[in-house]
Amino acid sequence: MNKKIIIETAILNDGKLILETEEKINGLIPAEQILVDSDHNSFIYLMENQEDYTYIVLPEQLWSYLKTAIEQEVTVFLKAEHEQIELPNFLDELEYVLSNIKGNSNYGNELVTKVEGFFLSV
Repeated sequence: MNKKIIIETAILNDGKLILETEEKINGLIPAEQILVDSDHNSFIYLMENQEDYTYIVLPEQLWSYLKTAIEQEVTVFLKAEHEQIELPNFLDELEYVLSNIKGNSNYGNELVTKVEGFFLSV
């Protein structure tokens, strides 16, 4: 079974978005892909190790950080205690997923409405 790490804290500072967790991230390698969890209104950054995938879950309460990260074009990191891992292509992947959600009822009407209203409104 794939492990889930739910990010509850984020910090925007010095051109970086730091996603903080108390879980161990040692040995995780960024898979450079973002998935969508429509049931929980979350984005998931995929990471892997030698055995399995780990889902870095970014719930709706972090969307304001994600939106600011896109606007400011910052670098995104996952941090746990003394370890920090850069998440390559995070913003490109997020923007790609957001563009796919727009008007796409396959993601569920509730998620589409929320994403369009939050990320895609002018």
